[in-house]
This record gives sequence, C-alpha cells and structure tokens, in this order.
Amino acid sequence: MSAPKSLARAAENSTVLRGLARAGYIVLGVVHVVIGLVAISIVTGGGGTADQSGAMAQIRKTPIGLLLLWLIVLGLLALAIWQIVEAVVERGPDPRKRWGYRAKFIGTAVAYLAIAWTALVYALGGQSNSVQSSEAFTAKLLARPGGVILVALLGLVISAIGVAFIVRGFTRAFTKHLDLPSGVARPGIVTFGVVGYVAKGIAVGVAGILFVVAAFTHDPHKAGGLDGALHTLATLPFGAVILWVVGAGLVIYGVFCFARARYARM
Repeated sequence: MSAPKSLARAAENSTVLRGLARAGYIVLGVVHVVIGLVAISIVTGGGGTADQSGAMAQIRKTPIGLLLLWLIVLGLLALAIWQIVEAVVERGPDPRKRWGYRAKFIGTAVAYLAIAWTALVYALGGQSNSVQSSEAFTAKLLARPGGVILVALLGLVISAIGVAFIVRGFTRAFTKHLDLPSGVARPGIVTFGVVGYVAKGIAVGVAGILFVVAAFTHDPHKAGGLDGALHTLATLPFGAVILWVVGAGLVIYGVFCFARARYARM
C-alpha cells in the first residue's frame, strides 16, 4: 500500500477527524441558514449579500460571532480533509467509477476550503466581497485569448453542478450516504434533503447561467455569483415568490446539514 493511501486510511480511522468532520456539517448548515435568511430579506426589502461573504458578515455581527467564525474555519477544514481522505482511499470494484468519485470528493473539498477561507478572512477582522471577486475573476478570463470560451465553459460546469444538486434531490440519491433512523424522523429528514438540494441546485444553476451570459455579452458584471443569481431570480415574473421559496429552501438545506452531521456515513 502506498504512503498516501496508508495515511488516508489512518485518517479515516481517526475518531477525532471524524468528529470534527461531523461538526463541519453543522457549521455548513449554519452558513446556509444565514444565506437563506439573507435571501428572504431581499424580498422584504432588507440588505445584505446572499452568499458566503454576506453570511460571514452577518455572523460576525452576533455576540459570539468571532467564536462562530473560528468554529466554521475548523469544521470546514476538517470536512475538506475528510473529503480528500475519501478521494485517496479506493472505493468500489470498478476503477472507471473511482475517478469520478475522486473528482467529486476533490471538488467538494475545494468548495469547503473556499468557504473556510472566507470565514478565516472575517475571523481575522478582514472582509471580502464575493460578487466583486467573481466579477474581477471573470474580467481577467475575458481579457485572455479564448477567454469567452473559458468563461462560458465555467458557467456550463457550474450550471451542471446545479443540475446535479436538483437531480440528487429529486432522486433522493443523497440518502445513500446516510444511515437514516427508522420511525417518524426518517421521512422528515428525507423531505428536508429533497427540498434543500433542489433549492441549492436552482441557485447554483442560475449562477452558472450568469457566467454564460457574461461570456456572450463580454460583461463581467453579469457574473455576480450566488448573490447575483438570487437577485436575478427576484427580477423574474413572480420573482419575489420564487426568491422566497429558494431562500426558504436554503434554510431547509441548512437544517438538513444538521441532520447530516448526525447520520452521515463516516
């Protein structure tokens, strides 16, 4: 057995890492609950940015905000490490499917690390703007040779991730990674998972579409990330209702993450 796999298996058997990774799902849930509440506040005329940077800004305003931010950093870092461990350790008899799973785990780890980095910035007293970062990144890509194609491909990939969330929700594929209890709690957790995955998929999918729009219009300001996606939903016919439902769905996804912390297979 290679050294990386030996280390990964040792980490996989670590009770401490497993416990911290479960805590990571809890703080991930907190972040999504806050994002969902900010999204709902957009409908009611409130302020705030409905993405991870906006969530961290809201969390820092609370009496225990600094403590919560450090817990988010620690929990999501542990969760990212757990995803990397899962990517290294071989799973399943079919080597062709292993690489697909590994890519999924690595991609998820990168997403968790990005949120953890945002939390770290705010914990250290700084601030960030996800919308401006997204627009600046898009502008740099558009300025490169073939930039339009790169931005369009990025948008398609993000949209595909959104679709994957929606499919995972409707097919209840997420239940394969949970040891759900029997009794009345089981259908409730599954329902929260379905609603949460679909809501998050819609938000992520729209964010991806905005990147495609930015590519074909040569306007980096169109790529507003998650916050831009939610504000775009608000401009649609019945947009206030749609945004309220998606925001509530993100809150529900956050609550599902709390249950996931308890019942995730690790």
